[in-house]
Amino acid sequence: MTLLKERYVRWIGIFVLAVIIMQLDGDHLDTEPIWYQYAVAWLFTAVYWNGAFLIFMMFRKIYPEIHKTTIRLVFTYIVLFIWMTVGCVPVRLLLGLMEVSELLSGQTYFEFLAMNLVIALIVGTLYETVFFFENWKEAIKQNEELKNQQIRTQFEVLQNQMSPHFLFNSLNTLTTLISENQEVATEFTVRLADVYRYILQNKERELVTLEEEVQFAKDYVYLLKMRYPENLEVSFQVDEMALHWHIAPLTLQMLIENCIKHNVVSRANPLHIKVYQDEHNEIVVKNTIKLKSVIEGSTKTGLENIKKRYEYLGGREVKIDSGNEDFVVAIPLIEVRDQHSEMKY
Repeated sequence: MTLLKERYVRWIGIFVLAVIIMQLDGDHLDTEPIWYQYAVAWLFTAVYWNGAFLIFMMFRKIYPEIHKTTIRLVFTYIVLFIWMTVGCVPVRLLLGLMEVSELLSGQTYFEFLAMNLVIALIVGTLYETVFFFENWKEAIKQNEELKNQQIRTQFEVLQNQMSPHFLFNSLNTLTTLISENQEVATEFTVRLADVYRYILQNKERELVTLEEEVQFAKDYVYLLKMRYPENLEVSFQVDEMALHWHIAPLTLQMLIENCIKHNVVSRANPLHIKVYQDEHNEIVVKNTIKLKSVIEGSTKTGLENIKKRYEYLGGREVKIDSGNEDFVVAIPLIEVRDQHSEMKY
C-alpha cells in the first residue's frame, strides 16, 4: 500500500468509522444535533487514526527489517496503548467535554479505553498485514532482480574472459612460452585453468570469501602480466584478518578489467593498479588514469552491475571517485557469521 493509496483509505476509513462510533457511543450527546455528534466522532477518529498512523510509520523506519517484526510490534503496541489512553484528553478539553480538574481522574483516561484499543488492534493488524505482504512481494522482486543481474554478470564476465579475442591472446602467449620456457608455460596453463574453474564454480553464488576473490584476481593478473610484462603493475595489500570477510564474486576481476579496458597500457604510459583494504573496512581498487581515445568492446555496465548487486545485498553503497590522476572504487566487505545469520557490514 503506497502512501498515496494509504492516505485515501485512511480518510475514507475515518469518515466511515466516525459514523459507526457515533451510533455505538453517542448517547452522551443525544441532546446535540446529528451533525455535531458526527463532527465530534469524526474529530476523535481523525486524531486517533492519524496519531496511530504516525506511530506505525515511526517504528517502521526504526525497525524496517522483516526479522525485526516482533520487536517492532511490541514497541508499536506499547506506544499505541499510551496514545489511545491520553490522545483524547486535548480534544475533550478543546470541546469542553471535560474540565481541567478531571485530568487527575483515572476515569478520564479509561472510560473509552476498551473500545479504542479494539479499534486500534483492528487498524494496527490491517497496517501490519499489508506491510508484511508488501515486504514479502518486494523480497520476491529483489530476488528476481538479483537472478537477472547474475545472468547479466555471467554474460559480461564470460564475454570478457571467454571471448575468442581473449582465448587467442592466451593461447598465443602459451605457444610462445612453450618454445621459450616450458616451466613458465606450465604455470601459465595452471593459472588459466584456475581462472576458468573459478568463473564456472562461483558465477551463481551471491558471495565468496575475500581470500578466494583475491587469489582469483592474482591468477587473472598473472595472465595479464604475460601480455603486458613491463607495462602493467598490480599490487595487493590486504590484511590477513579480513580474508574471511566476503565480497560479491568476480568483483575484483571486473574492476581490474575496467582499468585495462579504459586506459592506455604502454611503455610510455604504464598502468598502475593498487588493490588494498582501507580504514573503513572496504576493499579499494585504485588505478592511474590515461584514458584511451577509443574503447573497444565496452558495454558500460560493469560498475553499474556491481552497484546494483551491492544494493540488493543491503550494504553500504559502492563508492566511486574519479580524480585528475586516479580512478578509485571502494567496495564494502561483508561479514557472514554463518549461513543462517544476517550479514554485517
